Amino acid sequence: MKQTLYILLIAVTALLMHACNKDLLEITPPSRITPENYLLEESQLATYVIRRYETLPVFGTFDGDAHTDVGARRGFDNRYVPGQWMVGQTGGEWSFTDIYQCNYFLETVLPRLAAGTLTGNEDNIRHYIGEMYFMRAWAYWGKLQSLGDFPIITHTLKEDKASLTEASKRAPQTEVARFIISDLDSAILLMGVTAPSGGKNRLSKICAQLLKSRVALYEGTFLKYFRNTAYVPNGPKWPGKDKSYNASYQFKSGSIEGEIDFFLTQAMEAAKTVADAVPLVPNSMAKRLETGNQDFAVASEANPYCRMYSATDLSGFSEVLLWRDYDLGQGVSNGFPNTIQAAHGWGFTRGYVDRFLMANGLPIYATGSGYAGDDSIQLVRQNRDGRLWLFLAQPGQINILKPSSLGTHATPVVGYPDIMNLIGNHDNSTGYMSRKGNVYDGAQLGNGRGDVGSIVFRGTEAYFNYMEASYEKTGALDGTATAYWKAIRERAGVDPDIQKTIAATDLVKEAANDWGVYSAGIMVDKTLYNIRRERSCELMGEGLRYMDLRRWRAMDQMIKTPYFIEGFKLWGPIKNWYSASALTYNIGDRSTVSDPALSPYLRIYQKTPTVLAYNGYKWTLAHYFNPIAIQHFLITSEDNDVNTSPIYQNPGWPIEANKPPIGF
Repeated sequence: MKQTLYILLIAVTALLMHACNKDLLEITPPSRITPENYLLEESQLATYVIRRYETLPVFGTFDGDAHTDVGARRGFDNRYVPGQWMVGQTGGEWSFTDIYQCNYFLETVLPRLAAGTLTGNEDNIRHYIGEMYFMRAWAYWGKLQSLGDFPIITHTLKEDKASLTEASKRAPQTEVARFIISDLDSAILLMGVTAPSGGKNRLSKICAQLLKSRVALYEGTFLKYFRNTAYVPNGPKWPGKDKSYNASYQFKSGSIEGEIDFFLTQAMEAAKTVADAVPLVPNSMAKRLETGNQDFAVASEANPYCRMYSATDLSGFSEVLLWRDYDLGQGVSNGFPNTIQAAHGWGFTRGYVDRFLMANGLPIYATGSGYAGDDSIQLVRQNRDGRLWLFLAQPGQINILKPSSLGTHATPVVGYPDIMNLIGNHDNSTGYMSRKGNVYDGAQLGNGRGDVGSIVFRGTEAYFNYMEASYEKTGALDGTATAYWKAIRERAGVDPDIQKTIAATDLVKEAANDWGVYSAGIMVDKTLYNIRRERSCELMGEGLRYMDLRRWRAMDQMIKTPYFIEGFKLWGPIKNWYSASALTYNIGDRSTVSDPALSPYLRIYQKTPTVLAYNGYKWTLAHYFNPIAIQHFLITSEDNDVNTSPIYQNPGWPIEANKPPIGF
């Protein structure tokens, strides 16, 4: 992937970067930019496709779940303060640049494949075409999550306002989801079990199968929990119904119930294919003893489960399906040191830490759990789920086992969390610091000098996709789901007796910690909640939490009842970690921490009353979808009358710039 990236930058960057991005939909670039003698042989296809890899995610400091109930930054997100998220004049998610690049490739290459004019290894050629189907599915996957209904465009368009406006008609989101799955089926058909390079630095068939399970689970559960609302096709006040082109829309399966069943079935089938092919990486510390910091560091560095998130070469880890490789010799750095030193600017929430089970499989509040309390982080970690024990940082732990003069950002030992950001650029906003991905080699900790690999897709997700899809579809745990669940718990060092956990679960107590207790403002059953709990504990920081919360409709409860983001228990023995004079409160903007009268736990947004999130996180239904910027209505309208545009706004959002949702 590294080598082809350089080839791409030389050969086709100019070709791609100047592709026209008009205010309407992107147009076919003129022939002087895209010569007809390009995309004719295998290596050209390979380099064109690799440019699309930049749109795939990167996990470095595993902070992808910040701004949810899992993690928080010092600054809040406007989506949790109704009235602060407003319709934009320009920009937003209504963009076709990535889709255009995929369509240009496919409409150019597919006829040449059929005509037999492409040169090179035919299997490799088919693989690269499969990669581009994947990339188009990936582009549409982003649109599905942020906007729901979206135009389905499979070819480049002429620079003609009439045809471009016509192409702006939004397809119902069920059709978008089916289109994504169709593209992924094409990718699965065309791609090989391994990429032409033979490694995991390029997409392969199993990556497409994993994404298919993710998309299908998303759509199936979204339709289930948003049924009978304006957020699904044909729901009450669905805005698509007001446009003639969607007025007579019918679900392909005949009903929304049929659509839910279709997508959940697709999710189960794809997820099982992946999970059965992906053995879990062993956790050599699953059965552990509470050892000293030096022993813990040595054991962690040698532990395959820990090293999966921090090694420079991820090719040997069974769960890693696709990863980014970096080469300092060619000047390619990951741009971040994968270590606790880089896990600044955010932290785990108290709600997240509290939802982890004890090693005996009981919630912390259950009789006989053995929970030691939270007067220190050492106590919080004691006898807990092995993932929390491994990845929640504790002051005094060893950070560096291999000192190096290159480690300009290295801190040899974990210090007290910098909750007041006194050092600057080392802020630990909640006091609960992550060490997932910690690197013990000081040579990796120079500024821009790290070459630790970065996971893009991890096959373990398929275990959870199957568990959830099968339970949502049938209301019961089948043998396959149970086997997957037990394997994950055993790897985490948690008692695999699932029923013991379910029986001991108190949803009222869990609701104080976990938004996943709810769907549409109603508590789900205890089994489904525990599936959701397990998913969040295993996938910490991997950027899937907000997607999950959206599809579960898991934030309605905050419409009426605010949620306060809390960190560790500052107002207990932990306060002695800091100078008493530094812990100031109730002095306006000079306050450094929250008032203990509000809570013994640090409330990061309740330090000063002027903070807009001071009174807690709140929600509004409109925020489940992003708004569409006004620019796009105007340029597809007649005489700047937005009502003549074929585009319709998402539920609750006005067709007026700088305005918040109305009536939601």
